[in-house]
Amino acid sequence: MPDAATLEREEDAQALEAGRLLFARPCGFVLGVADLAQLPDAGLPEVAFAGRSNVGKSSLINALTNRSELARTSRTPGRTQQLNMFDLGGRLVLVDLPGYGYAEAPKAAVASWNRLLRDYLRGRSVLRRACVLVDARHGIKDLDRDFMTMLGEAAVAFQAVLTKVDQVRGDERASLVAGIARALAGMPGAHPEVLTTSARDGLGIERLRAALAGLAAREEER
Repeated sequence: MPDAATLEREEDAQALEAGRLLFARPCGFVLGVADLAQLPDAGLPEVAFAGRSNVGKSSLINALTNRSELARTSRTPGRTQQLNMFDLGGRLVLVDLPGYGYAEAPKAAVASWNRLLRDYLRGRSVLRRACVLVDARHGIKDLDRDFMTMLGEAAVAFQAVLTKVDQVRGDERASLVAGIARALAGMPGAHPEVLTTSARDGLGIERLRAALAGLAAREEER
């Protein structure tokens, strides 16, 4: 009989393969939602990608799906001005949310995006997880904490995903992850595992795919 370590390695390999297969499926843009009334009927499970403006949400979605321009990227903070929804092979919907915080846009427009963001997160029954992206170079900021607190109050499960980890020295990454895990400990809705990614060099992309595949599989088992 295999020992515990062998079983763990086998389960890990299976999870990574499930993630590879899920994200090898076709993925296409479904809808851009600028008003809550435009949301489609609840159907497939949804995973939302949130973070401060210019944290790299669109780049990460492109890296996950192996498509260079599925989600539009920009050097201008606040480019994503609506909820952009993508159907992943009829099994999962990826939702690229407007960035919170600084944006090069009129204050009234930013306030409107923020209302849309809050209303979606508080009222979407098929939302299974929010991936809260945190720039590894800067760590968790007050805006991130406020957003995570809002998720907890809305009973939305979330997971911290570090972006741009390739720009942090390798010997500093473990302490960075440990510090963020401590900051999240005890926060309602927080997943205990902090994921590290880089859209530029692919670091951690397979691990995030596996985590999202696990969500899709659990939904199908219901």
